[in-house]
Amino acid sequence: MPVVPVYNLERKQVGTFDLSDAVFGTEVKEHLFHEVVRSQLAAARQGTHATKERSDVAGSVRKIYKQKGTGRARHGNRKAGIFVGGGTTFGPHPREYILKVNKKVRAAALCSALSRRAEENQIVIIDDMTLPAIKTKQVAGLLKRFEVKKVLIVDVHNENLQLSTQNLPHAQFLAVGGINVYDILKHDTVFLSKAAAQALNERMA
Repeated sequence: MPVVPVYNLERKQVGTFDLSDAVFGTEVKEHLFHEVVRSQLAAARQGTHATKERSDVAGSVRKIYKQKGTGRARHGNRKAGIFVGGGTTFGPHPREYILKVNKKVRAAALCSALSRRAEENQIVIIDDMTLPAIKTKQVAGLLKRFEVKKVLIVDVHNENLQLSTQNLPHAQFLAVGGINVYDILKHDTVFLSKAAAQALNERMA
């Protein structure tokens, strides 16, 4: 079971924390990253794109010229896709892009992502990340003290921290219930509050 130091917001060590081997010490299965991240990004697509086919286009359905004898191709009406203002042929239509991934696979991928960051010593445990007020400068100073750039900050419900983080381009806040593979892999370092780390130990193990 990995034992990591616990820091306060001033980067002073105030204790240690035992990370669960079942969550932070599993075998890293990279093929699961592809499967789960692909599913996440697909689920984020709206799928609301739409085009009008010839039956949807407003216009006359009169035959534009006689069938035979003109030497030209036969056409039914001006709404055919070949004409300007006609319908779109084989255009996109509303659809769902959801790719199903089993719960066990998602859980295994999440543990693999956390284990990868633990292997790289990029899991930082903060004793308490409660802020007295909404202040972006405080979070920016925290990142500077820990000498990190792209960081994912995970805590239990913490509105002040969430609002203080949202204007920082290289930092993102997530409540512990929303932690996911894509955001872990997108950031170089993961900051976990002690409460969030304990919740992950209990939930995933």
